Parts: sequence; C-alpha cells; structure tokens
Amino acid sequence: MQAREPSVARQILVLQVAVVLVLVVASLALAAYDARRHARATATERAVAVATTLADSPALLAALDDADPSVAIQPMAERVRHDAEVDFVTVMNLDLIRYSHPDPSQIGRHFVGDVGGAPEGRTFTQEYAGTLGPSMRAVVPVRDGSGDVVALVSVGITIDRIDRDLRGDVLLIGLAALAVLAVGLAGTWLVGRRLRRATHGMGEREITRMYEYYSAVLHAVREGLLLLDDQGRVQLANDEAARLLHLPPDVIGRSVHDLGLPPGLVAAALGRTAESDDIYVAGEHVLVVSSAPATWQGREVGAVVTLRDHTELRSVTGELDVVRGLTDSLRSQNHEAANRLHTVVSLIEMGRPEEAVAFATEELEVAQLLTDRMVGAVGDPVVAALLLGKRSDAAERGIDLAIDGELSAEAAVPARDLVTVLGNLVDNAFDAVAGEPVRRVAVRLDGSGDTVRVVVGDSGPGLTEAEAARVLERGWTTKATRAVGGRGIGLALVGQVARRHGGSVEIGTSPLGGAEFRVTLRATGGAA
Repeated sequence: MQAREPSVARQILVLQVAVVLVLVVASLALAAYDARRHARATATERAVAVATTLADSPALLAALDDADPSVAIQPMAERVRHDAEVDFVTVMNLDLIRYSHPDPSQIGRHFVGDVGGAPEGRTFTQEYAGTLGPSMRAVVPVRDGSGDVVALVSVGITIDRIDRDLRGDVLLIGLAALAVLAVGLAGTWLVGRRLRRATHGMGEREITRMYEYYSAVLHAVREGLLLLDDQGRVQLANDEAARLLHLPPDVIGRSVHDLGLPPGLVAAALGRTAESDDIYVAGEHVLVVSSAPATWQGREVGAVVTLRDHTELRSVTGELDVVRGLTDSLRSQNHEAANRLHTVVSLIEMGRPEEAVAFATEELEVAQLLTDRMVGAVGDPVVAALLLGKRSDAAERGIDLAIDGELSAEAAVPARDLVTVLGNLVDNAFDAVAGEPVRRVAVRLDGSGDTVRVVVGDSGPGLTEAEAARVLERGWTTKATRAVGGRGIGLALVGQVARRHGGSVEIGTSPLGGAEFRVTLRATGGAA
C-alpha cells in the first residue's frame, strides 16, 4: 500500500521551521561574532587610553630619572592596573627592559612582544600571547620635556578577561534569539494551521490531480455550471455556462450582480435554500436552473448553480400547449355539437322536421362563416386554428374576444413564433380579466412581407408605470406567476421572440381600460 504523501500544510510547516531555525542560529552567530569583535576593539581602545594617560604622567617621567626607576614605577603601575581593571601595565626603557610587571619576577627582564613604531613616537596595538597568555595590548611612547622618546608603556587586557565580560552579553543575545525563535515558531504554526484548513490537509500531488480532474470534467459536461463563493463572486464558470449566459472572458472573481443576469436568476444563485428546475429566460435561451448552497464541515462556502438549455424543448412544449388548447376547444365544441344534435333529433321525433332542418342549417352556416372569416383574415392555418381555439376558450370562460386585422399568408415570420407570441399574450389577457365584471379582450394582427405587428389588449386592472417597466423582468422567472401583470415565463418568451426577430415589445394602456401589449416582429432580425 502506497504511503500517503505529507500534506502541503505539513511540508510548509517543516520548511518554515527550518528557515526560522537557520535564520535565528545565523543571527545569533553573527551577533556573537559582532559582540566579540566589538569587545576586543573596546578593550584595545581602553588599553591605549590607560597607556597614554600613564605615559603623560609627570610622576612617571620623574621616576625614570631615578637610579632604580622600578622602585617608584612598580607601585605606580600596579595602582593604575587595579584602578583601570586591566591585566598588566608594563613600563620599559628603549632597550625593552621592564621597570614594572604584575609578576615582580619579570621586572628587569626583556619585554615579550612587538613594540611596532612606539620607539619612533607612534602608538602600536596588537593581539599577542605574552607571559600572561593571549591579550589585546597597546604600546605608547613616553616623551621628556623636549619631546624625545625616553621610555615605553605597554598596557594589556587578556583574552580571558574579554571573554568573561562577553559572556553576559552573549547570554542576553541568546535569550533574545530564543524569544525570536518562539515567536517565529508560533507564527509558523498559525500559518500552517490556516494553510491546513484551506487545503483540507491534502498533499501537493493530490491538489494538482484534483484540479486537473475537476477542471477537465467541469469543462467537458454538457450542463452549465457556476461556482460562487460566500461573497457572491464567480469562482468557476465552465464553457457551457459561458455560452448560455454570454459571460465575459474575465468573469472569474466578478460579482454575480455585475454580469447582467436576470434578477430572479441572481436571487436564486444567492439563495440560502436549494432550488431545483426553475425556468428562467436569459438572452435567447430558456434555462432550467438548479441552485444549492455549498457547505464544507458545516460551514457555508458559497453556492453551486447548474444550467440546462431547454430553448428547443420549451418551443416544442409551447406548440404542444397550443395543440392541447385546440383539443380542449374541440372537446368543448363536440359537447356543444352533441347538444345541438340532440335538439335536431328531438324536433324530428316531435314531428317537426322543417324546424329541425332550419335549426341545423343555421348553426352550420354560423360556424362555417366564423371559420371562413378567420382563415380569410389570417393566411396561416396554424395561427387561424390557434385563434379559433382561443375564441372557443373565451366563450367557455365568458370572455368577449374580438379579433381584428389581417395577416397575409406571405408574412415571413414563422408560424411557430407567432403561435408563441399570440398564445402567451392572449392567455395573459384572459388571466388579467378573470374575476372582472367586464371581460373583454381585443386582438389585432397586421402584417405582410417582412413585418408583423401583434396587439393584445384587455379590460383588466391594467399596469402601473412601475409594473409596466418590470413586467417582462418578472416574467423571467416562474416565481412571478402570482405577480400583477406577470404570468410565469410566457411574457419572457414573447420578449425573447421579439429580440430574436429584431423587433420590440411595448406596454401601454388599452382602449378597453386594461393593459395593452404591442409586439413588432421583423423577418430581417434573424428568424430561426
């Protein structure tokens, strides 16, 4: 069984700990080195200062004239050594014979070490291992009243003393380094914890593999997919979603409010509850949309929106609805015809055949006249059949339906689109006048060649300016079915057909007192 790779968070944690340790150790070493160098430089400066002070002393110059200079110089040098806290103060003549030394047995012996340019009147410093061990020492000249060099003074501080004084400074540096190390490790742990939560404890190969697989799958599926974060910003949009919603190339990271999507679709995407198979119209597409909040370990991280293109299916469904309406109308007419037939049979049974023939002939002439007028006014038989069915439906519902105008058979707008526009507008008008004391609907068709105009008005409650401005917007979503002036997706489909044909939808007030929809369709708009 293959061992699971360390998580990215653990790898980063180990790397950061190593970096922090290296930086702290390197900083500690540099600080200790700098402190040691500074301590030795300070010791050298102190040795030069003590030696210069003693060399300028008149008492020392006077003692050099004695028969035995060491008698006076040795006590003087020892007092200076103790007071200045140095390790040796040696006074010597120009032949480097000592007049003083911390070890009295060394008096009278030759000085061990270099004196550099001190006999010529220059100050000389060096690190040298003499009789007391390695030390930082300084040699300065002693001048008489005429300025001639008559003796030399050497002052030294041993390396052991310097290192003893340095240990306290190094201890403070070490404590500071430990504090920095503790803070660095704590920060590293916090960063690793946050990274582990962000990567869900996965390794780098797992993340790479997951990204490659997910990207390939999400862009290959036939459904549109939008992934939003908890702020409503798009984090992923596959190719199908970009096609259906006409998303810009720079959609990633943009708020869903800035993409020009239908408000109902935006509200569904940002909703706190799951929604399934809601129908929306976006541009030229009829979409079935499902949305659900995305959670991870009980925490909401965004939303998932899936989109399916049902444009063609909705068009076929609209035609099926028209056929179903015609079927219902035929069923109603069949019921009415049965009643008339029973009337004719009863008249014959009553021995009144002449009245039976007259009654049957009159009903046949009325029905045929209505059919002939409709087919004559509307050149397309499909549209004529739709209007006949709507007239029968209106008669059943107690609605006075008036149909006017003339639609030439040469009109270039496809019958499918005319059925969509007429069917939805008339149904919308029927719903608007339902429950009203006066129920009147007027339909006018005008068109020949490249342009068709459809006007549908009603005697319903009408629309306010605000409702008229938003009626098609509310029609974008099936949730608007109860809204005034909106009947689900029907009005949105009307607007879609108008846009596809380069036309327009105008909403105003009907002469009947209610709302009036004026739709213009042009064949040059790219009918499909």
